[in-house]
Parts: sequence; C-alpha cells; structure tokens
Amino acid sequence: MNILMAILTLGGLALIASIVLAIASRVFHVEGDPMIERIDAVLPQTQCGQCGYPGCVPYATAVAGGEADVNQCVPGGERAMLAIADLMGVAPKEVEEDAGVPMLAFVREDECIGCTLCIKACPVDAIIGAPKQYHTVIEDHCTGCTLCVEPCPVDCIDMVEKTQVLEEWTWSAPGKRPALENANQNSDEVKHASGTA
Repeated sequence: MNILMAILTLGGLALIASIVLAIASRVFHVEGDPMIERIDAVLPQTQCGQCGYPGCVPYATAVAGGEADVNQCVPGGERAMLAIADLMGVAPKEVEEDAGVPMLAFVREDECIGCTLCIKACPVDAIIGAPKQYHTVIEDHCTGCTLCVEPCPVDCIDMVEKTQVLEEWTWSAPGKRPALENANQNSDEVKHASGTA
C-alpha cells in the first residue's frame, strides 16, 4: 500500500510539474528576431570564426544589432555581403579581407598519427578518422577555414587550392556579358560580314 501511495504521489507531482512547465513556456516564450534568421540564412555556415565571432549565428546577431559590419564574412565573400547589405538596407562595403583562391585542407595520411585534434577543431565535421588511425578530409564539406592546421602536432595538414566546380564558379567581372555570349555574337558578326547566314 505504501509503495502504491508513493507511486501515485510521484506521478501527481510529475503531472503538476509538467503542467507548470507547459504554462511557463507559453507565458515566457520569446520570439526570435526574424532579421537574425534571415541574415544567418545567407551566411555559408562554415562556423570558421574569420568574422571575429564564434559562428554564423553570433555574427548574424551582431549584424542585426548594429554591432558588426556587413562585410566581415570572408568565406561568404561579396555575395554574402551584398545579400546582408540588402537585408539591412545599408550601402554595400568592400569585403573586409580578400577570400582569395578557395582552399581545402589535405591530410598527408602517411604522416598522420591519429590524434583526432584536427577532427575536434573542424567546425563543419569535414575530417573523418578514428584515434590512432589515418584521418582524411571530405572535400565537399571543407570550407578552407584553416582551423585544423594549428592543432596538428605533426604538421601533416596542408592547405591546397580547391578545384573549382561549376556550381561555385562566378564571373570575374560582374556586369560584363558572359564569354560564351560574346563568342556567339562575334561568330554571328563574322558570318554576317562574310555574307553567310
């Protein structure tokens, strides 16, 4: 009988606590800032810290609050800066630091000791491996933030130039016609000048 009473008492207390928590969550609910979410959506989500903040959400929060400029995201480059400037309704600025050629981490596996320090340092989980086993980099996930290089005790990580894929390629001179379009027009002009259709 005593056991049954104890179970009923604990069940009753758990029920009351859950009701109180449900009411408190509705009463004290705070809506997130939609501007932070919109800015975060245009950031590359590298969590690399090159903007001076520990991740994309803290940087988006700082921008929305007027504490950071729109041009501090190096991996996002000009695209992210223009999108953020448009969202904030401010004039575009030069990207704070030239992102340069896209880079990629490369682990020299024959020198890797499997310490896992690079795995812990990678903000996007682009390095795979196990303790005392070779590590390798998942190219599609690596953002080239270089955060894995310094922790490596045997200095077996190199930053190499990332092979540019079509999805990430952009015109070097915005506002000019694409080379293919120019080539087609030049071809048409040559045909017209030669009298061929």
